[in-house]
Amino acid sequence: MLTFRSRAIALHRITMVFGVGSLVLSGLAAVSPPGIAKEKYTIDPVTGTKYKPEPEMKELLMAWAALGGKPIERLTPTEARLQPAMADAVNALLKKRGEDTDPAKLAPDVTTVEATIPAQDGTQLTTTLYTPAGPGPFPAVVYFHGGGWVLADRHDASARALAKGAEAVVISVDYRLAPENKFPTAWDDALATYKWTATNVGRWRGDPRRLALAGEGAGGNLAISTALSAVAAGVTRPKAVIAIYPVTQTGTATESYVDSVNAKPLNKAMLGWFLDKTSSSVADKTDHRLDIIHAKLSLLPPVTIINAQIDPLRSDGAMLEEALKQAKVKVTRKEYEGVTHDFFGAAAVLPAAKNAQTFAAEQLKDAFKE
Repeated sequence: MLTFRSRAIALHRITMVFGVGSLVLSGLAAVSPPGIAKEKYTIDPVTGTKYKPEPEMKELLMAWAALGGKPIERLTPTEARLQPAMADAVNALLKKRGEDTDPAKLAPDVTTVEATIPAQDGTQLTTTLYTPAGPGPFPAVVYFHGGGWVLADRHDASARALAKGAEAVVISVDYRLAPENKFPTAWDDALATYKWTATNVGRWRGDPRRLALAGEGAGGNLAISTALSAVAAGVTRPKAVIAIYPVTQTGTATESYVDSVNAKPLNKAMLGWFLDKTSSSVADKTDHRLDIIHAKLSLLPPVTIINAQIDPLRSDGAMLEEALKQAKVKVTRKEYEGVTHDFFGAAAVLPAAKNAQTFAAEQLKDAFKE
């Protein structure tokens, strides 16, 4: 039989157990935002997120889905490079409408020529130069495509649009890809391309005194990193950087990594896959060429950031904006609602992309005047 004291001890222990249990349950609730989020909103089946796409973006995403691509994060790099990209969906829509898919007609008055660039180790890199109509001399923009440093992204439309809109020679390089060439090979190739441009762009009616950098996704990271490296190396200081949904850090706990964890066409798992294929060690993730927001940003020229709302990299752009403000660097950031990662090059079917391209071109023109 329990004495008064033993009953009191037993009651105290029961109270403690239930009290701890309540704390554990409340703690789990606090650290489980995805679970709570599902109760708060409905997932849109087209975007894979709580965000609804604008009508033209929805049509483009459905065209992309109809191409039957497989999840990149479950494939080998060789298999991943065979999957349909957003550029393929744009062409599919244009064909469906009976419209021309010829890039030269979609962005007329821009001519192209290929050249080779010596990398730091002597490897010859192929580059395409896009030159607008006219006598020049034109300012020059070194542009880096996206694709997570692993895929050879189809980027022709973006490069053409910048050449025409900004009235500039655009130099787009096929930098070496991972995992065949891991970090920092792509970054070395990017800097070599910028140095080459500063010396040789005059051969293509370019003005080596007016240079800028631009890039999308992984290429946006390369553009910012190259600007920092160029200034540190004493190469011609770029007038501006256009960073389109750039990778600016290697953490995965940001707001957009949570709300766009299963976004289409880019999701959180794919970004992890890209980083795994690119880096050689954990230490690479803290290198300031990847972890840009902790670099010496005060060296940068004015930066323009373009973000898509439906994109796990959206917060990367916001974090970079704040870091640049803290470093007293002029920064302009614009976020486009209802569109996804990789929207920028889809101007042929997407008005928001046309608006973003015009905005980027105007930012470059203003920078080249200074």
